Amino acid sequence: MIDLNHIDELARRLSGLVPAGLRESREEMQENFKAVLQSGLAKLDLVTREEFDVQRAVLLRTREKLEALERAVAELESQVGIAESAPAQPH
Repeated sequence: MIDLNHIDELARRLSGLVPAGLRESREEMQENFKAVLQSGLAKLDLVTREEFDVQRAVLLRTREKLEALERAVAELESQVGIAESAPAQPH
């Protein structure tokens, strides 16, 4: 979820940039800025920092498992290679 305090602060800053002649409706403009910002951010495909960190940890564990499997396959391939290159035993 987006921190609404950041949106409020940005809306206040935007309303502060409005020319002096239009400042009578400053609070209304601030609310409009806030609504537009929230609407725009809601359309984005964003995740929270917590969700990001969880997925990052999952990805790191997956990468570690993949690397371990690659090492195991390489070791098995080398063992098979050794067995294939050994002379055949007479029966």
